[in-house]
Amino acid sequence: MLITKKTERRTYDSMNIDKIKTLGDLKKSGYKPKTVKEELRDNLIIAIKEKKNYFEEIKGYDETVLPQLHHAILSKHNIILLGLRGQAKTRVARLMVNLLDEFIPIVDGSELNDDPLHPISRHAKDIIAEMKDATPVRWMIRDERYTEKLATPDVSVADLIGDVDPIKAATLKLAYADERVIHYGLIPRSHRCIFVINELPDLQARIQVALFNILQEGDVQVRGYKMRLPLDIQFVFTANPEDYTNRGSIVTPLKDRIGSQILTHYPKSVEISEAITQQEAKIAESQKQNILIPQLLRELIEQIAIEARDSDWIDKKSGVSARLTISALENLYSVVERRLLLTGETKGSARVSDIYGIISSITGKVELVYEGELEGMSSVAQQLIGKAMRTLFLKYFPNPEKTKKSKQVANPFAAIINWFNEANTVDILSVSGTPAFEKEIVRVSGLNDLVKNLFPKAKREEQMVLMEFCLHGLAEYSQLSKHRLENNFQFKDLLGNMFSFSQEAN
Repeated sequence: MLITKKTERRTYDSMNIDKIKTLGDLKKSGYKPKTVKEELRDNLIIAIKEKKNYFEEIKGYDETVLPQLHHAILSKHNIILLGLRGQAKTRVARLMVNLLDEFIPIVDGSELNDDPLHPISRHAKDIIAEMKDATPVRWMIRDERYTEKLATPDVSVADLIGDVDPIKAATLKLAYADERVIHYGLIPRSHRCIFVINELPDLQARIQVALFNILQEGDVQVRGYKMRLPLDIQFVFTANPEDYTNRGSIVTPLKDRIGSQILTHYPKSVEISEAITQQEAKIAESQKQNILIPQLLRELIEQIAIEARDSDWIDKKSGVSARLTISALENLYSVVERRLLLTGETKGSARVSDIYGIISSITGKVELVYEGELEGMSSVAQQLIGKAMRTLFLKYFPNPEKTKKSKQVANPFAAIINWFNEANTVDILSVSGTPAFEKEIVRVSGLNDLVKNLFPKAKREEQMVLMEFCLHGLAEYSQLSKHRLENNFQFKDLLGNMFSFSQEAN
């Protein structure tokens, strides 16, 4: 069962549903049935007028996807959400449940959620014919009115529509031509509900064909037995645009029967992406209390995903899911937590070098093209981190390439680079405690002064992260040399490192 946010909106303000237990009680109450699409439309109208947003968990879609979704619901359309993985397509569909009425009456014991005033199944019709106004009524809550199916090649017509049940026929001593021997599939059982099929193109063509009449006419055929079932269902489909538009992946008449096609997208800014990551990441309470993740590192995680989506090594047709940044943030907390456990410290802050501990979150979330496979998954991940650092560096520090060439402006990094030119090195151990880490960083001449001048209001932890980030950024802009070993980083003079490398090669 889908658990959704509870709202104060009730369908029957003047009714006490606990007292409505039979068909006779329902008739006396003045109940008027509505289709599921009418429910969604009416409740959306109320929500828009009252400035309520039942999709507030979805970030970055306020001006793009949600208006189109509103249009589709107001038009009472079946919907397909087209987008790459990790674009909240299923989340959008699940949140549509909040727009359903809080309760609806059904014939108690009905397989198809029959409306007591308009039954569609033989079972419900027989009960009402026999018991009349004494027919028992059950109230179905909105959380029960959502069904989701992942389309896979092994999905059959029996799964979705139904099949003849020989055991039922033998037990009830009925002929196979009798409607009562049919075991209904997921779609008929979702009558008066929202039914979602994820990855629609993965359904076999013959299964897609079986959906034609259900979407258009309400006809259902099981083993050649045709019956009229006016199913009331809000269909929502999801798909990858590449699969949906490929010739042969989707049957064209099925596309024609889907009212609205809505394109989703990735977050259009680092800020929105960061908000999504913050909302979705599952961080232990002890980690939140004892570990600080500076804002710079949060932005760096989001920038890695942006770089990955633009990378020529990564398959753009597959996309880069928002789950990459979510997993990366969770991993970053764990990297710091492990160091605290090893050093015996109780509290600590994440470092820029800790970002390389999230590589396992990157490699499992991207699909490489041929050139990327030649580079290697781990190498691609490290280069994405480097590109993200290079991009983000310009937000916090001057461009090293421009300041170095400028004759009018003094190079703010001159003191730092000169210090390394004097054969000094900096070694940052991933498992070193905070005092040792800070002692090593502040050794660099000019680094502390640069950060204090640029960020005078930054706290001590933020300053240390900015100082380390400055070293990483200068290395990415080829002003310094950076070597990554198993558990440490070493920064040194770029030119001196080239000579030492040449000597080692000889």
